[in-house]
Parts: sequence; C-alpha cells; structure tokens
Amino acid sequence: MTARSVFALALIALFAAACGEEATGPTTVATPVIVAPDLTAAFAEPWKIPHGEWKPDGGVLRMTEIPARKHVPVLQHWVGLKTAVIELDFRQDVPTTFYIGCDAEKHVGRVVITPKEVHIAEDSVKPSHILARMPLETVKGQWRHVRVEWTGDRMAVRIDGQELSAQHPFLATPKTRSWIAGAKSAEVRNFVIKGVPQ
Repeated sequence: MTARSVFALALIALFAAACGEEATGPTTVATPVIVAPDLTAAFAEPWKIPHGEWKPDGGVLRMTEIPARKHVPVLQHWVGLKTAVIELDFRQDVPTTFYIGCDAEKHVGRVVITPKEVHIAEDSVKPSHILARMPLETVKGQWRHVRVEWTGDRMAVRIDGQELSAQHPFLATPKTRSWIAGAKSAEVRNFVIKGVPQ
C-alpha cells in the first residue's frame, strides 16, 4: 500500500469519526464495570426474576422455562444505563432463541439470536421492528460469546466474530433496566455488565 493510500484511508476514518458514523460493527465505548456476578449465589437487588428459573451453580447460570407461566425465562438488572456493554457466553443443547435487551417503562431495544440469524430490533411498535439482521450458523451444545452495546440511538452486537449495528431514534429512550432471556433453557457464564448510568 502506498503512502498516498494510507493517507487517504486515514482521512476517511477521521471524517467518519467526526461525523459520528461507523460503517459496521459495535461502537467502541469505554465503560466501567457495573456488575460481574460470580454465578455461585442467588440473585438479590437490583436483580429481578420475573419469569423462569435462574439457578447459579459454580460459575454457570442455568435458566429454565416454566411452561405454566407461558413466558420465556427473563433475568432483569434494574440499573438504567445510557451507555452499556453486556458480555457473556451462552450455551443451548437445543438451539432456540436467546435475547439481550433494554427497557424503559416498556421494552426499548433488543438483540435476538435465533438458530439461523441475529437481529437488532426496536420496540416502539408491536411486533418489534427489525432494524438489521445477519445470518448465523446453527450451533448446538457449544459456548458462544456475545457482546451487546448501546449508546445514544445506536445498538450493536458481536457474535461468532461477526458484527452488526443499527440506529433508530427510539433506541435513545432513557433506560431503567437491562435483561437477558432465552427460550426453553440455556446456560450462561462470564456475565459482565458495564456502563454509564442514566
């Protein structure tokens, strides 16, 4: 690559940064750790479990759906974050759906990981409005690392080394909580929430 090419690429990068634009992938945000549960003891405030069973066991969190509740298992963290990074590993013996999202009084935005794709959606309408999507390979019984971020009106995800981002005014709604959820059952480890409170 010539010096002129390097200079041109640098100018493009600087222009994009100045405009607050990013072509693909998660935004890079430096955020302090809010919580990193060791997953050995039961959850207490500011955690809430509105649906399903969530059992920490030696550093692994096992979630199970309760059929009578007719709702996927949900674990909420009641700290509103205007900028957030949520990272974890999850594993499903039977590939189903896994979610990471944020709420205000109602749902705001979510990342949805299905056996065949990942998508980012906003919840100003019902059903959720899908903003961006990307295909994934179906994975059974293997740990997958996922990183979800939001800041301002943007939300992004990185999974399996692939990145996806989206932008929508509703995603800038002030948050009251974040949450993870999954259909049927799943295991979670290395769970960390970083962020800047509202």
